[in-house]
Amino acid sequence: MKHGFRQCMAWLHTWAGLIPGWILFAVFLTGTAAYYRGEISAWTRPDLRMEDNGPEAAMLGLRELQRIAPDATGWLIGLPTSSDPLLRLYWRPPGERRFRDGILDPATGRVAEAGRTMGGEFFYRFHFELHMPPIWGRWLVGLCAMSMLVAIISGIITHRRIFADFFTFRPGKAGHRSWLDAHNLLAVLALPYHLMITYTGLLTLMLMYMPWGMQLAYKGDQQAFIAEALSIAPPPRPARQAAPLTDLAPLVAEALRRWPETGVRRIGISFPGDANATIVLGRGDRHELAIRRRELVFSGTTGELRLATGNDAPAVQTVGVAYGLHFARFELPFLHVLFFLSGLAGTAMVGTGLVMWVAKRAPKATERRHFGLRLVETLNLGTIFGLPIAMLGFFWANRLLPGMLDHRPDWEIRIFFALWLGAYLHAALRPGRRGWAEQAGIAALLGLLLPAVNAATTRHHLGVALPAGDWLMAGMDLGFLGFGLAFALAARRLWQGADRPVATRQGGHLRERGI
Repeated sequence: MKHGFRQCMAWLHTWAGLIPGWILFAVFLTGTAAYYRGEISAWTRPDLRMEDNGPEAAMLGLRELQRIAPDATGWLIGLPTSSDPLLRLYWRPPGERRFRDGILDPATGRVAEAGRTMGGEFFYRFHFELHMPPIWGRWLVGLCAMSMLVAIISGIITHRRIFADFFTFRPGKAGHRSWLDAHNLLAVLALPYHLMITYTGLLTLMLMYMPWGMQLAYKGDQQAFIAEALSIAPPPRPARQAAPLTDLAPLVAEALRRWPETGVRRIGISFPGDANATIVLGRGDRHELAIRRRELVFSGTTGELRLATGNDAPAVQTVGVAYGLHFARFELPFLHVLFFLSGLAGTAMVGTGLVMWVAKRAPKATERRHFGLRLVETLNLGTIFGLPIAMLGFFWANRLLPGMLDHRPDWEIRIFFALWLGAYLHAALRPGRRGWAEQAGIAALLGLLLPAVNAATTRHHLGVALPAGDWLMAGMDLGFLGFGLAFALAARRLWQGADRPVATRQGGHLRERGI
């Protein structure tokens, strides 16, 4: 080697982190938001929340499916939970491969038409598909995650003082040193989380990235592998003979008797109205770290229990723990908050790394900033502050767009991307510290004023939610205020030094930087 091993690892760490860094920042931030995707979805449609998740709710959903989709080949009912208090309905019309969906209005017992939105599902899917065709988005995110894993491991090797970095932060030092300290502190503080979330993220799509072992063992039959690994009952074949569906309430009651702690999360009905119809009840994940699939399979006509599925093989449990760690579907509030804060730390770690790359390469006072450096600065600003602006704008759009607007979810997403693109254009036109201060100010205003917009457009605002102990709605508004305040403090600090140069070098030493 021309250079030492540690220097080679430092080079690898730098470029493995920079090249996919802007995508990784978006993946981390939207993935962190997705920890609360149920709460986000409930905030976007606050009048549709339900507390009941027992037989009555199941029957309410079943009656609506019988009304709107009597000829469907499959029904699915997603029962409410404390973190996702919406009753979701899915149905597959004859001849179609995809399910259609809706959310039940508990006041009318009908699928709600007004206020349609993707809610938290948009951020969840964005963090592993980037709103691209799934095959392309998942491959791109997978490649970036592999680069992230390389960057983490090479960063660990590069650090000689990894324990000392845990306690080191010198904000008064020159820009490069301050950003390096921040980057190191954020990396070391949540290092186990960073490794876990990156590795388990790759595991969730392992059959897509490395299918060869499964293809060899199961002779290319992926459905057989999934059925055995996840203990999924084989789908029935329709008998083409009409038969009435059995009463659903006793089946839900039986499932609740077997699963008193977790309850029922989903109800699937294959070929309703057919003599071979089956009803599958799936268990929830409330208080368990691992995701363990448990189902009860009943005859759709007689209500007879045919099968109780579940696979406790070591390999299945290992994957269940990995999935549970990545998705964090458990309803343990303290652990959920800890994951959320660790996700924010990971987002900030990527962001400080991107800024530090520019800081280390800042030109001298007499030198011009070359195109590559200017491009990276623009991408940094448009990503680090532009993406939060776009996400907050998504929530504004949810509250301000007309409820019966055609293709309303699409308009929310268009506004999201329009704001994000605007942030990149602003970054290109307003280089330097002033541009950062202005975007931080915009994000602050969007966050601080969002609870007021919520109060003006709904009856579920802080003045009502706090006295009623409605911590879902209150927590969302308080979260917006907290992020708005953080951006306001950042804008104030950036604006105070707006007249200072972005970066200069004198005598070979980096002096005061703008960001």
